[in-house]
Amino acid sequence: MLIRRSKKRQKRELRNKNWVCVEMVEAAGKGFRWVKHVVSTEKAVLQMEKENKLQFIVDVRATKKDIKEEIERLFGARVKRVNTMLTPRGEKKAIVQFEEEGKAKEIATSLGLM
Repeated sequence: MLIRRSKKRQKRELRNKNWVCVEMVEAAGKGFRWVKHVVSTEKAVLQMEKENKLQFIVDVRATKKDIKEEIERLFGARVKRVNTMLTPRGEKKAIVQFEEEGKAKEIATSLGLM
């Protein structure tokens, strides 16, 4: 199930195709502080299907180790690799590859991306 925020943010999210997941919002109240939301663009979906990867927008101060630990706690899946980059909008994007084959699809389905 997906939720949207204010009208202004809703328009921005529709433009960027970024949605905030209910599970992640609930997790934020339980001590999860680095992961903001999942990226659900066409490119992200292709990476999920072909390379077993998911893309997240994370806090700019988060390290790869912080992101890996939080994803493992949040979804209960072992992470193989984390790549990070700064977007032109000043956000930090993390591309997370999972060890178990098909785990990215399973997580995306539970988040309501597919």
